[in-house]
Amino acid sequence: MGKSILEYETVDLDESDGSIVIIDQTRLPARTEVIKLRTAQEIWDAIYLLKVRGAPAIGVTAAFGIYILAAQTADEILHFEDKASNSFFDIFYDKFKEQKEFLNSARPTAVNLSWALERMDRVCRQAHKAGKNLNEIIELLGREAKEIKQEDIRVCRAIGENGLCLVKPGDGILTHCNAGQLATCKYGTATAPIYLGQERGYNFRVFADETRPLLQGARLTAYELHSAGVDVTLICDNMSSMVMKNGWVQAVFVGCDRVAANGDTANKIGTSMVAAVAKRYHVPFYVCAPTSTVDLATPTGAEIKIEQRPAEEVTEMWYKERMAPEGIKVYNPAFDVTDNELITAIVTEKGIARAPYKESLSFLCSGGK
Repeated sequence: MGKSILEYETVDLDESDGSIVIIDQTRLPARTEVIKLRTAQEIWDAIYLLKVRGAPAIGVTAAFGIYILAAQTADEILHFEDKASNSFFDIFYDKFKEQKEFLNSARPTAVNLSWALERMDRVCRQAHKAGKNLNEIIELLGREAKEIKQEDIRVCRAIGENGLCLVKPGDGILTHCNAGQLATCKYGTATAPIYLGQERGYNFRVFADETRPLLQGARLTAYELHSAGVDVTLICDNMSSMVMKNGWVQAVFVGCDRVAANGDTANKIGTSMVAAVAKRYHVPFYVCAPTSTVDLATPTGAEIKIEQRPAEEVTEMWYKERMAPEGIKVYNPAFDVTDNELITAIVTEKGIARAPYKESLSFLCSGGK
C-alpha cells in the first residue's frame, strides 16, 4: 500500500547533494512525484509554476534555496583558496544579493517569499559583522533555514489551536483554494483547525471550493482532507452561496498570502466573493495567517501587487482541447483582495485579531497576545 500524501514532506532539504526536495504539486492528485531543485532557475521555476505553492511553503523553499545557492557560491569562490578565510565576503555577498532578488521575483504577492529571503539576508550580514568566515556564514544560513521550517510547523499548529476555539463539534466548514499541509510544512493554516478537530473527534463536515482556474481546491485540498479521513465534499466555486443558504456551513476558513496593515487580505482569486456571500448569510469568515504574512508596511489592500497569470490557465490547461475561442482576451489575476469589513477575524499563531485591525495586528506582531 502506498504512502498517504500527508506522509510526504511538502518541502525538505537534502544536504547530501545540496538540493531542495519538493512534491511537484502540478502532478497531483494523479501522480505523486518528488523532485529535486539545485539551481536558481529550478527553484524560481518551481515557485512560479506552482510546483511548490502556498505562502508558508514558498517561504521555506526560498530559505532553503538561498542557503544552497550561497553554499554553491562559497564553494566556487574558495575552490582554490583558504576556506577559513573571511576576505572574500564582498564577492560572495554580491552574488547572494543577485540570487536573492532573482528568487524574490518569482511570486510578487506572497509576502513570505520576501520575508524569508530578508531574514536569511539579515543572518548573512550579521554573521559577517561578527567576523565569521564564509564557512561559518554558510553554517549559520543552513541553521536559520531549518529553523524557518520548524517554526512553520509550530506556527501552523498554534493557528489550528486558536482556530479550533471558533467552531464546535459537528460544524460545517467551507474553505477556498489550498491552505492545507501542501501549502505549508505540516497542518496547513486554514486546515489546521480541521486536522486538529479530526484528531479530537470533532467530525467536521468540510466543503472545498474547486478554486478555478488552477483547481487547487479540487486537486489538493479535497485530496489531502480525504486522505486524512475528513468528511469533505467538493463543490464548484459558484455553489458556495447555495451551501451557505442551506445552513450547511457554520464557518469559513481561508488562508492568505498577504495581510495589509488595515486587515485587508490577499488570497487566491475568488476569496473575496466567498467573503461577500458569507457576510450575506451571516456566516463567520476567518482568515488564517501566520504573523510572517502580515505586512505592516503595506497600508491597505490597494497597495498589494496582484500577480497576473498566463491566459492558457483559463482557456486550455485542464481541457483535452482548447475550450475558448482563439484570440479571446483573458483576464487571469492569481489573487483578489478581501476588504477587512468582510472579515470576522484573522487567526494567527499569536492570537486572534479583530477589528479595528490596524491596532490588533500591530499589537500581535509586536509580541502581544
